[in-house]
Amino acid sequence: MRFADEVKNAVTPRAALLVLGVLALQLLFIASYVGALHHPRPTDVPFGVVAPGAAAGRTADQLAKLPGDPLDPRVVRDAAGARRQIMHREIDGALLVAPRGTTDTLLVASGGGAALANALTTITTEAEKARQRTVRTVDVAPASREDFNGLSAFYLVVGWCVGGYLCASILAISAGSRPSSPQRAVIRLAVIALSGIAGGLGGALIVGPLLGALPGSVAALWGLGALVVFAVGAATLALQALTGVVGIGLAVLLIVIAGNPSAGGAFPGPMLPDFWRTIGPGLPPGAGTWAARSIAYFKGNAISGSMQVLAIWGVIGTALTLVASALHRHDGARQPEPGPEPVRAPGAEPVNPKPHP
Repeated sequence: MRFADEVKNAVTPRAALLVLGVLALQLLFIASYVGALHHPRPTDVPFGVVAPGAAAGRTADQLAKLPGDPLDPRVVRDAAGARRQIMHREIDGALLVAPRGTTDTLLVASGGGAALANALTTITTEAEKARQRTVRTVDVAPASREDFNGLSAFYLVVGWCVGGYLCASILAISAGSRPSSPQRAVIRLAVIALSGIAGGLGGALIVGPLLGALPGSVAALWGLGALVVFAVGAATLALQALTGVVGIGLAVLLIVIAGNPSAGGAFPGPMLPDFWRTIGPGLPPGAGTWAARSIAYFKGNAISGSMQVLAIWGVIGTALTLVASALHRHDGARQPEPGPEPVRAPGAEPVNPKPHP
């Protein structure tokens, strides 16, 4: 047998297409992560300004004109209002201009991402220096000492996402990528739900009581984890039900390649390029990371939008899985089953099913 024939036998056209798909995912992975994270730069960061009288508007205008548009300043009535808006995650920082003296106060929240808090400190310090003023920084929602750079929430959600799509992928590998009936689809969805309950509790206990990496309610983190796992798992099941084994690659594309770098983990959303900043909140890793940080550091504020995003992923994934499985069963029922093979004695000639004329 020639080498070319050996290759054709060893590598089927379907396998060749899957290998090309893997290569495409590999290159997209590199492009997405490097594109999102190689040059973080704050842009239009929601930022409050508190100052007496007309000084508030002047200061806000000066900050709005900084090179590169790092800040999106807006006037806030008083210091209490600025703190409240930070804790409700409406702004990421605020400058309190002292009515007397030359030392102002910068409010930040490293629990929402240490990289952004550090960037705001640098930007404000330079801007104040140009005005012959100095600034002192106050962290109103500090990250835990055991939570380096505020990354624990991101890693927690990544683990939950991995659990969701791996569980769905294992079900596909072991029992076929497309459920053969709605009943089997329901069983798979139930397995994903149980996996989410167990994984959500385990993750919450690890980052909370076991390691002390994240403060906040263990019960709230448990519920979030169960929803993240189910949302990702149901979406992966739906992609598999619609496209077969290719659905595993599509899940990796959505969750890992697009979702992780845009989640605001290493660098919060205002420090990401526009594309990743736009898609991040609508994908499970970004929605989960935002909600986990809100639970841990912001008293559970501003999580309704993220929870709705996760719920939508779960509901759509469930609906598509059930519909695709019903259609698959219907198509299978229309195909006639093959009849039994004719029985013949050992060594006998094959039976000709066609009658002799």
